[in-house]
Amino acid sequence: MGAAPSKQTTPLIPTRQLASLSLNEKQGLLNQDDVVAHHPSPLVLRSSNGALTDTNIADWEETASNPTQAVTRAVLARADVSVLQRRKAHRVDQHIFNTVIDFKTGPIANQRQSGRCWLFAGTNVLRYNVMRKLNLAEFQLSQNHLYFYDKLEKANYYLELTMENTDLPLSSRLLSHLSADLVSDGGQFDMIVNLVERYGLVPFEVFPESFHSVLSKDVNTVVKSRIREHAIILRKTANALRAQGLAENSVVAALRAKKEQLMAETYRILTAMLGVPLGPNDNFTWNYNDKDGKYGEWSGTPLEFYKCFIGTKAVDSISLINDPRNPYDHAYVVEALGNVWGGRPVVYANTVPEVLKSIVVKAIKAGEPVFFGCDVMKYEDRDDGLLDLDLFEYDNAFDTKATLNKAERLEIGESLMTHAMVFTGVHLDEAGKIVRFKVENAWGTAIGNKGWFTMTDAWFDQFVYQIVIPKRFVPKNLVDVYENGERTVLDPWDPMGALA
Repeated sequence: MGAAPSKQTTPLIPTRQLASLSLNEKQGLLNQDDVVAHHPSPLVLRSSNGALTDTNIADWEETASNPTQAVTRAVLARADVSVLQRRKAHRVDQHIFNTVIDFKTGPIANQRQSGRCWLFAGTNVLRYNVMRKLNLAEFQLSQNHLYFYDKLEKANYYLELTMENTDLPLSSRLLSHLSADLVSDGGQFDMIVNLVERYGLVPFEVFPESFHSVLSKDVNTVVKSRIREHAIILRKTANALRAQGLAENSVVAALRAKKEQLMAETYRILTAMLGVPLGPNDNFTWNYNDKDGKYGEWSGTPLEFYKCFIGTKAVDSISLINDPRNPYDHAYVVEALGNVWGGRPVVYANTVPEVLKSIVVKAIKAGEPVFFGCDVMKYEDRDDGLLDLDLFEYDNAFDTKATLNKAERLEIGESLMTHAMVFTGVHLDEAGKIVRFKVENAWGTAIGNKGWFTMTDAWFDQFVYQIVIPKRFVPKNLVDVYENGERTVLDPWDPMGALA
C-alpha cells in the first residue's frame, strides 16, 4: 500500500470508475489499491478530467529542481546527447578482436543517402566468394544492378496486390499500409535471393552507381507517385470490366495486360534515373587485377556470373530471428511482404539470442561472414562505431529508469529492425564467452572506426533481430522448422515485416 493521499488531493481513480474496475479485476484491470501498491511513491491526482493544469507543471518542476537536473539542463542546452556518453565505453581495445574471418575484404562500401543497407550487406557477404576465387584485394558487386530490378519488381508486386484486393476500400488498413511505402529502398535477404536468381549479379564496374541510386529521394518520389496512380487506374478498370459481366479469368487477364502497359512508365523512369542495366542473359566482359597485379578477364551473362561465383550460397541461406513476442522453434511469414511476384517468400525461424550468437561464432570461426538485421539507432556512437547498452548516462541525466524488455519494445513501436550489416569477427574471453562482435557497415570510412563498428554482447541480446546464414551452420531442428514447420502468418504491419 502507498501512503494515503492528503485531504486536499483527489482520489487516484474517480469514484464513479471504481465500481467498474472492481467488476473487471478478473480480466486483468487493477483497482486503486493495486495501482498505488505498484507505484514507488504515493500517487496524487491533480486533474480529474485528464487535462494538464498549472499545478501539474509546478509539481513536475519541483521534482526536477535538484543539482543533477540543473547540470543536465545546462549541458544539453548547448550540446547534443553525445555529451552523455560514458568514458569507460570508449575503451582503447574496443576494436580489437581475437576471432576474425581469415580473408580481408575491401573497400568499405557506402550506401550514401539511400536506404539500401540490405543490398550492401547482402553483396558484402556474397562478394567474399568472388574475391576468394579470383584472389582479389578489392571488389564490390553492383548494388545498383539489384536496386534497379528491385524497384521494378516491387512496382509489379504492389500492382498485383492492388488487383487482388479491388474489393477492399482504399481506406482499408491493408491497402493503406501497402500504399504508404510501396517501393521502399529497404528489403530482406530473401528478396536478394529472388533478385539474384532472376537477374544474376555483375561487378560494380559493369553497372556503377548513378546520381539517383546514391541519393534515392527523388527516384522514390517520382516512382511512388506514378505507381499510386497506376493502382487507381487498375481499380477503375476492374470495376468497369466487372460491370460488363465478364468472367473473372477474363477480368484478371485484361487487368494484367493493362498493368503491363502501365509498368512501361515505371521502366522508363527507372532507366532514366538509375541507368539501363544488363538483362539476366546479356553478355558482358569484365577486366580485373588480382592481389598480385595479375591481369584477369571474365566473360558471360549476369546469371552465369552469379552461378559461377556464388553457386547455391544465397539459396541455401536461411533467416533466423529473435522475436520474444512469439513462440520459439516456430516459423513465421509476413502477409503481403515480398518483391518478386511468385518468388521466394520471406520466412523466419524464431529462436533465442543464445542460439543466434552461437551460430555467428561458429560461422566466423569457419571464415563465413554473417548478414544480420538490427535496430542500429539505439545506444549508438557513429563517430567511434560503438553499439553498447552502457554507452549513455540517460538514467542518471534525466532521473529515469528504462524498464521495457525486447518484446514490449516491439509491441509498443519503440524498436524494430532498421538496418542490415555484416558480422566479420568476435572477441571471446578465456572461457570462450562472447565479449563483442566486429561489424562491417556500409556507411563509408568516415563513420565508425574507418567504417567498422563494435557491438557488445548485451547490445546483441536487445537489438539484433535477425541473422541470415547458410543452413550448414544451423542446428538441424531449426532447419526443419524453417523448411517443414507450420508457418504462422503475421500481419503486413507487424514489426517483423520491417525492411532493413
